[in-house]
Amino acid sequence: MKLRHLLAALTLGAMAGNTAMAAEPLRIGLVLPMSGVFSGYGKQIEHGVRLYLQEHGDSFEGRKVEIVLKDDTGAAPEISRRLAQELIVRDKVDILAGFAMTPGAVSAAAVATSGDKPMIVMNAGTSSLTTRSPNIVRTSATVAQYTVPLGPWAVQNGMKKAFTLVADFGPGYDAEGYFQKSYAAAGGEIVGEVRVPLQNPDFAPFLQRIKDVKPDVVFLFLPAGELPIAFLKGFQQRGLADEGIRVIATGDLTDEDSIDAMGDAALGLVTAHHYSEVHDSPENKAYTQAYYKAYPNDRPNFMSVGGYDGMRVIHETLKKTGGDASTEKFMQAVRGVSFVSPRGPVAIDAETRDINQTIYIRKVERRDGKLVNVEFDDSLKNYRDPGKE
Repeated sequence: MKLRHLLAALTLGAMAGNTAMAAEPLRIGLVLPMSGVFSGYGKQIEHGVRLYLQEHGDSFEGRKVEIVLKDDTGAAPEISRRLAQELIVRDKVDILAGFAMTPGAVSAAAVATSGDKPMIVMNAGTSSLTTRSPNIVRTSATVAQYTVPLGPWAVQNGMKKAFTLVADFGPGYDAEGYFQKSYAAAGGEIVGEVRVPLQNPDFAPFLQRIKDVKPDVVFLFLPAGELPIAFLKGFQQRGLADEGIRVIATGDLTDEDSIDAMGDAALGLVTAHHYSEVHDSPENKAYTQAYYKAYPNDRPNFMSVGGYDGMRVIHETLKKTGGDASTEKFMQAVRGVSFVSPRGPVAIDAETRDINQTIYIRKVERRDGKLVNVEFDDSLKNYRDPGKE
């Protein structure tokens, strides 16, 4: 009798322990640039994160989600690393997330490994990033995914001579290399190239070089914001468009946060990317309507979707693990997670832990008084990161 009572008490104690474990909060540490020149990136990713929780509740598999937000300014990798360490050691987070810029994400990768935590990259796009830690999953895109397709597209559309202009940092080098390789493989000729500084570049001499060379097309890779605005305005003012020189670019250049500031200089610009505010699908219509309601002063862009989908990847993975966010179980379960995003069908690649998705060729048009990226080619479906092939 006593033994039976003891066993019953032990069973009840174990059940109570399991319930307590299930009720523990799920703490997600967000490392984002919330101040400085890249603060718009952090704002949009945070918007996506918060919107997902607003729509799907603040609990994943019975665990209340707590967001711990840290500002890394996006400019100093050592800050990103320190904040990731603080989140693990002091704030006791279960998952690291965010990471708008590649240098910061690379710096934090070692922390995710040593601290044994999953790390969800919601924007940074250098292809090699997921190789820096076995605990990294990316929910945005790689630079290669939306750069490589532009080479053959340009050649197929009669642009046989190209000049490349990219920002002088890691992702810029990646974009330059990926475009030049795919363009040459398709039969195009690179007739000039330049790398411009990230801080206050003077585009005048670069524009003059382009004018002198007279390429069919300029391939452009610059961080969204002030740099592409300055380039496109200078391109128009110097009459390069009037001479028949075209511009193609990665889609982050015309993202919805900055496209209005470009004005008519952006009209007709062809880009490749994975998300547009006007992507025609029921999922995106629902997403944009919810976004406008929650953030009436902003337009949803690819960074917001990276945050939104990042939270869904976490949510879907925890459904598979029963709420267990331990690294081994999480990283095993996250492989192959798939769903229909506002951007279209997506899946976490089981081998690379990057995201497979449709890459769209788009053109900037004005609709209902605002500039938008209109998709006209969606043939690249379930497109893996070509940077790892």
